[in-house]
Amino acid sequence: MNRTRALVGATLGGLLSLVVLAPAPAPRADAVAPLVAAAPDSTSDAASGTYRATRSLERTMVEATGEKTVGSYSMTVSADHTTNLRGRERIRISWTGAPPSGGRASNPYGEKGLAQEYPVVVLQCRGTDDPELPADEQLSRQTCWTSSYFQRSQVLTSPSAALWTVDRYAADADVERLSGLADVPEDACTTVRDSTSFYSHLTPFVAASGAVFPACDRDTMPPEAAVGAAFPAAEVAAFSDADGAGSVDFEVRSAVENESLGCSAEVACSIVVVPIAGLSCGASSDPVGTVDRNCRQYGEFASGSSNFAGLGIDEAVGPALWWSESNWRHRFSIPITFGLAPDACDVLDPRAPVGFSGSELMAQAALQWAPAYCLNRKRFKFQLNQMPDQTGWNLMEKGETAAAFVSGRKDQVGDDPVGYAPTAVTGFAIGYVADRPDNGGEVPRLNLNPRLLAKLLTQSYPGSALGRGHPGLEENPLSLLSDPEFIKLNPGLSQRDTEAAATLLSLSNSSDQVEQLTAYIAADADATAFVDGDADPWGMTVNPSYEGLALPTAEWPLLDTYTPETQDPCRQANPSVYLTQLAAPVTTLRKISDALIDSWPNVQTRCDADLTSVAGWKVGRIDRQSYGARFMLGLVSLGDAERYGLRTASLATAKGTYVAPTQGSLAAAIGISAQADGDDYGPFALDPADVRAARAAYPGTQVVHTAARMTGMEADEAATVASFIRIAVSEGQRVGRDNGDLPEGYLPIVRTGVTAKLWRAAQRVADAVEAQEVPSEPEPDEPAEEEPSATPDPGPATVAPAPPAVEEPAEPTPPATPGEKGRKGKRTPPEETVVATEAASSTTAFAMLPTLLVLGLLAAAASLVTRLVGTRRGGRP
Repeated sequence: MNRTRALVGATLGGLLSLVVLAPAPAPRADAVAPLVAAAPDSTSDAASGTYRATRSLERTMVEATGEKTVGSYSMTVSADHTTNLRGRERIRISWTGAPPSGGRASNPYGEKGLAQEYPVVVLQCRGTDDPELPADEQLSRQTCWTSSYFQRSQVLTSPSAALWTVDRYAADADVERLSGLADVPEDACTTVRDSTSFYSHLTPFVAASGAVFPACDRDTMPPEAAVGAAFPAAEVAAFSDADGAGSVDFEVRSAVENESLGCSAEVACSIVVVPIAGLSCGASSDPVGTVDRNCRQYGEFASGSSNFAGLGIDEAVGPALWWSESNWRHRFSIPITFGLAPDACDVLDPRAPVGFSGSELMAQAALQWAPAYCLNRKRFKFQLNQMPDQTGWNLMEKGETAAAFVSGRKDQVGDDPVGYAPTAVTGFAIGYVADRPDNGGEVPRLNLNPRLLAKLLTQSYPGSALGRGHPGLEENPLSLLSDPEFIKLNPGLSQRDTEAAATLLSLSNSSDQVEQLTAYIAADADATAFVDGDADPWGMTVNPSYEGLALPTAEWPLLDTYTPETQDPCRQANPSVYLTQLAAPVTTLRKISDALIDSWPNVQTRCDADLTSVAGWKVGRIDRQSYGARFMLGLVSLGDAERYGLRTASLATAKGTYVAPTQGSLAAAIGISAQADGDDYGPFALDPADVRAARAAYPGTQVVHTAARMTGMEADEAATVASFIRIAVSEGQRVGRDNGDLPEGYLPIVRTGVTAKLWRAAQRVADAVEAQEVPSEPEPDEPAEEEPSATPDPGPATVAPAPPAVEEPAEPTPPATPGEKGRKGKRTPPEETVVATEAASSTTAFAMLPTLLVLGLLAAAASLVTRLVGTRRGGRP
């Protein structure tokens, strides 16, 4: 689902409109009067937290005859949201009108992106571009984060390559052999300080603590920039197409992830976009000088070309000099704000928390809801104790937690009746990261069906030559990428097999999400036939270890036992079940999200020498995937997918239809959800067969309920739980990014429309929990009176064009007769036209929701006027 931007104060809107550039330093004596670094024309939307600004870029040369403009551009930069951010959240930064890039790198992040020409550098910096602020709160080059010193300092550079010394806007100090840092510590950078033959310019990093890191080598960088740091580089030298347009999903870091950078709810920060238009060069004191000629270069690579080999570039148009005056004066500064840290309530509220235990699907909602409780002394201190749904349920039944968050009916052990109050509509998704071949960018849409998911979960792909010897898998494709069924649904992707593409990163423990995923598989005839032993139309068969597995199941078993025979000394010293090493499930959905953010599969097949062990070898996690050659899948929550900007796959419903998780497709699923007959206090369930038949309903939709005992609770605790339910389905359903709001990734529960039945059920359960009496038969539900809603009607999921048809395999052999044991024949390929619903990308699906919100409010106002007029006339409107 796409982001629906939060409402923020007018004061923040005023702050976002202040995009003021610091004045350029005085020009050197050999330069003509410099251009004034004017602030860009900027706009911001206080209601959505968006940003947009336009400015002119010019590259000029000072010649003997005067000044010459050699490049001129009008660039516009936009950000889709900027307020109440959380660590690792992604912001879509897009632009038009930039110089077209050339020599595209295979990986644009960190120092790997330095060998490009005319990129757009995007950085996170502490402070804002406001000259009226105290100096320590202002943004500067010294507060912008880079992951290596190569990206911010030029160390021991030959005189001919010291291009910053002839930048026409450079300060006088920059022509010195050592510039940038006035006082170099005596115990650091000695080679740089003592050199008399080379030039160096240091751009030190000033940490939030005030510590100054000279950035002349690895040892003089902040700890978060160490080799093998916990997080990969987020700063990027992004590519612009031939029209000067481009975009990047930029990951922000809070003080939790980067203490040295120090961005938080109390410390203001900015995203700084620096277009590289080329150095403007001053009048040459030596017309035949090499440094002057190098400054006046225009690039080695044609626009749109690639530089996968990392060949040398013209540094005058490269990203390494983003800090130079010519480039820095063109910057766009986008102020951003962070929400409270996850532990804010523990710090700000000394009261003991009231724990609600269970579903991780509530994690993102709880992150925004909790401060609305702990910062209000009239309320209790709410805390989500995240754990498997069943574990939370068990604790609730025993009275060891106030209530449980569960997504489905649980077997009851105790005597006290339990009510299920609908609290959130959300679900799971198959998150993915995938690149097009030839560095063509990310794959915007991916289609998956139940049989493909069954193949992944049953470990039916060998993964590599090591798995090829597995009995029963000899003829199967090595991974999803070379599976003809997957290729048919997703033409044009790489078919290079990897171990990560042979598995779906999932959970190792019991989970309602795994249960619903496997119920989705069980409801599909082709998928269940595959699990039961039928070959697919292309001859692929299930892993014998999983043949006949009963579905659905809440906990996926690891049943394979195959250990490959190999001459590899590492594997001989560490014999392991190979396909289990590929699956390597984890304990939380958040860990899966982090793996997708980092493009880091949890595959445990890397072998390294280990001189500390008797075996001499150790096995561990493989490396992060290279940008441009990524492919991995993982089970994620919709809340995490929205928060972290993860792409999510469209899942098959009716024959040939693939539905993405959107507000419309979740609403369509809720429309067919129901309680069991006669159980007015029970959970709302979704029959997978009904979801498939509904065509536009998203199969991963789940209703999270607050489950609580309706008898046997202490009165105070019962009142607390009832209060939570009522708040959760009232102000807790207000979509936004502020404390107490409902974040993206959830469909609001309101009194009207498809979610009205959930709202009424929540009120019933709240009343029953508070009363602590066995509830009597409730009155039949009456439809709530239509009234204006703060949330626009999500509408149905739209249908997009189908991908091009792919040639189907040759005539398959007839299927085995019913009841035949062992390996069965191929199934006939379904004759269907693939129809994909709206794009799976979470950053593009619902860009029109803010407009619909305005229209909805105008309609509400018109309705109110009509009602008043009608009342005054003695009739109903």
